[in-house]
Amino acid sequence: MSILSPRAINRATLARQLLLERSDLSVTEAVGQLVGMQGQEPKHPFVGLWSRLAWFSEGDLIAAIEERKVVRATLFRGTLHLVTADDYLRFRTTLSPVLEAGLKLLGDRAAGLEPDKVAAAARQLLAVEPLTFTEVRGALQQQFPDVNDRALGFCTRMLVPLVIAPSETRWGWTANARFTPAEQWIGGKVRRSAVPKELAVRYLEAFGPATPADFQTWSGLPKAKALFDSMELEVFTDEHGKNLYDVPGGPRPDPDSEAPVRFLPEFDNLLLAHAKRERIIAGEHRQAVFTKNLRVKSTYLVDGLVAGLWTAEKKRGVATLTLTPFGRTTKQTAAALEREGEALLRFLEPDAKTCEVVTGS
Repeated sequence: MSILSPRAINRATLARQLLLERSDLSVTEAVGQLVGMQGQEPKHPFVGLWSRLAWFSEGDLIAAIEERKVVRATLFRGTLHLVTADDYLRFRTTLSPVLEAGLKLLGDRAAGLEPDKVAAAARQLLAVEPLTFTEVRGALQQQFPDVNDRALGFCTRMLVPLVIAPSETRWGWTANARFTPAEQWIGGKVRRSAVPKELAVRYLEAFGPATPADFQTWSGLPKAKALFDSMELEVFTDEHGKNLYDVPGGPRPDPDSEAPVRFLPEFDNLLLAHAKRERIIAGEHRQAVFTKNLRVKSTYLVDGLVAGLWTAEKKRGVATLTLTPFGRTTKQTAAALEREGEALLRFLEPDAKTCEVVTGS
């Protein structure tokens, strides 16, 4: 059984995440390759695709959204993701048990909640017209006056296949966006049978080589070890003797392959898709990136690993990217970060008169 070094694992993951070199894939193809992108905030996938695709423009993703090839919806881990329309229809049922189990988080607020009845009522409401969740909760409260309104909304989000209708605003969606039935919006049917093996293959193609625990962390699906063992996968070990599974022939570049500096948005799935995240971030830096209020800060990569944080703002026509490094930055790396950072600022703030990259404490 071949042993994969930490650098070999890192480079394999970066290659699949389109972070070793910018790809010529279309937006829809890239979102499919990544099996979705964390989309808690509308802007984040735009930044993630900018870092991964050659010649990417904001309009490329807007066009895919308007053509209904890409949708934003509740999916992996019960959070909002940007996924291809085809993948949403194909994997929504596979992930249904995870979403249904999420109702346990309601605790005492679920008193009196009858999930099936609430879901049926919500389907009827949303079949008429797209609604914000404020409107959904208000309408459901009239039918179920004794149930907590937040529980009614959460139940709808977890049990009813919905996508967020885009709006004519930058980054595609407003803060209080409207939701609409997924099948109605996409013009196709949600696959009725689960396909966990297919989802596992797609995961490994995007994040492998990986362990069953990694897949469980990303998908929320239990019993991944038995699932992986039932599939025809290649098996490697890491330096600690832990088994890593991979699709046959999956890309595993030379560990000495160059990994250019790259900027990642908040909540990028690269940092969320593994149970053990040392392949991308050193343990001593995790507390600075993963906050107590469950946010994942914007980071940048140097030689394939998280090396610091970044923030961007524009004041009086000046766009500023502030870097917070975790350690010493060489002159060569600083120059690369400045070049890439200025390009990112021009993407984020095209109307800025001046772009500056500065280093904070």
